[in-house]
Amino acid sequence: MLAKELIVFDSDSPLWQPVSTLLDVALRFDQNDETFSWNGWRKQPIRDFLNSLPSPSSLVAGVWETIPEKEGSPECENLVIGLICEIINGEVCSVRTFDAFTFGGLKSSNQLEPGIDDAREIIRQTEKLVAPVAWALFTEKSTWDEWLFISEEDGTVVDKGQQLATFTRQGRCVLMGSQTK
Repeated sequence: MLAKELIVFDSDSPLWQPVSTLLDVALRFDQNDETFSWNGWRKQPIRDFLNSLPSPSSLVAGVWETIPEKEGSPECENLVIGLICEIINGEVCSVRTFDAFTFGGLKSSNQLEPGIDDAREIIRQTEKLVAPVAWALFTEKSTWDEWLFISEEDGTVVDKGQQLATFTRQGRCVLMGSQTK
């Protein structure tokens, strides 16, 4: 799943901590056999998904958290995950945060908003600087956490793709990219 020579960009970004946590999980998948699972995720479906993507391509995830109004400060939405993975031949070969694109004109992570204009700009920058976007997911943190961490109590595998499609139909997230057709 991970290329032998994985390239990490902008690890000094404020967005890096949640990305590094996800990278740790990916490393565990790589280092364990097919029986390893994590919160309803299994190695083979992940591998199948990555192998189904065009090469090269990229995966994008933008996750915002709503901070409620308090003491005169208005409610705001903060970007908590801004992740781009470059995929070549079914392997993740590079990982970066949205902050890697500020040199290309993308707003800094603390200025990005969960709207279509910023989503399109993130995709445009990704396609210009990395690879065509196969899938881009933009969502609220509560939906992300539910998708990422939900697992069946009886140990059965959760169909994460189906779950994400359900969230999309419910309006809880937006999927964009060349593979969404």
